[in-house]
Amino acid sequence: MKKFSPVSLLFLFLFFFGQNSFAQYRTDKKLESKLKALIDSFHGTAGIYVRNLKTNKEVAINADTIFPTASIVKVPILIGIFNKIEQGVYTYHQPMVYRDSMAHGGSGLMQYFKDSTKTDLNNIITLMITHSDNTAAIWCEKLAGGGVTINEWLAGQGFQYTRLNSRTPGRKNNYDEYGWGQTTPKEMANLLVMIREDKAVTPAASERMYRILTHIYWDEYALSQIPPYVQAASKQGMVDASRSEGVLVNAPHGDYVFYIATKNNKDQRWEPDNEAWQLARKISALLWNYFEPKSNWKPAEGSEKYWK
Repeated sequence: MKKFSPVSLLFLFLFFFGQNSFAQYRTDKKLESKLKALIDSFHGTAGIYVRNLKTNKEVAINADTIFPTASIVKVPILIGIFNKIEQGVYTYHQPMVYRDSMAHGGSGLMQYFKDSTKTDLNNIITLMITHSDNTAAIWCEKLAGGGVTINEWLAGQGFQYTRLNSRTPGRKNNYDEYGWGQTTPKEMANLLVMIREDKAVTPAASERMYRILTHIYWDEYALSQIPPYVQAASKQGMVDASRSEGVLVNAPHGDYVFYIATKNNKDQRWEPDNEAWQLARKISALLWNYFEPKSNWKPAEGSEKYWK
């Protein structure tokens, strides 16, 4: 039997095991070129991260640049509250009472609840994600221990830039620059993958979180370019100068994730043809057709009239 020197064994180890590690994130040059053409024409700052979870090919364009999350910060909050549930601090269906002093403007339905309305934690969490309810999100953020606790979990999982800023001690400068939360396209895409792969908090918590993320009300943007019969988990975040969206598609030939982020947007209109929203639709359509080339699906004629 042939004997190998220590150096040879090290080489073989790196080849068979390290090789896979290095190949884990291979750049898809063809897709990168297509996406770069879309992003380069955007009037503002745009970044995107895409990964096909089956092939492990990726595209990263400004993917490590920090962008405001706006309401996408509700994904880390979601993980924070499920962490408390798994620790036994709360139960998923724990009774709660809404007070009108908790009302917060912006998106969502809970701000219109009557004072002393009885609800439960499940409803609060679901409204936070599906309708991007701000009142419910701030409530969940507090129940989860606040930004400090949630940020500690993120840091512990290796997320370097994704943080809550609002109502979080020591992060005023970050809040002034990015608002409620901040992230990078690559980190938030990886957070969605973490949930998809049952690695966030516990497998049971991950499954429940993923189910909630597949029931999004705001489906006129990237989701509008994916067949309605194909499951996708997503979250959207929108303020005047920043529109972003993260989506994980359970496509027939393999899951893929993408996160499109924008900031410093010239077009700050709240109209269906806003440039950032159009960019999200174009990217989503490109990715669907790229990863599912034999699909002949496209949005039905007249779909635009159902977009907000």
